[in-house]
Amino acid sequence: MSILTSRYRNKNKAFMTEEDCQAFKQWTGADVKLTRNNPDVERVLGFHHNDLENVIPFVLIGLLYILTDPNPWYAKMHFRIFTPSRALGWLLGYIVTLSMGVSVVMAGFLWYILSWYIHVCTEMTTGLPVSQGNMLT
Repeated sequence: MSILTSRYRNKNKAFMTEEDCQAFKQWTGADVKLTRNNPDVERVLGFHHNDLENVIPFVLIGLLYILTDPNPWYAKMHFRIFTPSRALGWLLGYIVTLSMGVSVVMAGFLWYILSWYIHVCTEMTTGLPVSQGNMLT
């Protein structure tokens, strides 16, 4: 992740320290200013932070797990499942979020259809036109 962070910092010329700005200027000859808040760099730093929160504890607990002399088959399965499970967790989270968004849109659409139906029924039964502004009352 640090290589990706460096790539985005260089691409966007977003450096955190004066030393980085001077080194970039010496290396490329381009003049750059100190930039602390770049959305692309912040996104990559968030990925890096997430990896640190998940991978380091897994490696440390995995080392302790290996020291307990577990069944080799179970140990292999634990380590082989880690990466796909993280990817699957991301995918499931994305699907759930997408599902919630679709539900919100559908609820709004159904509310609109229901209010239109009430509007039409009111006009048909009373014979009086319902003003557009009071469609739901």
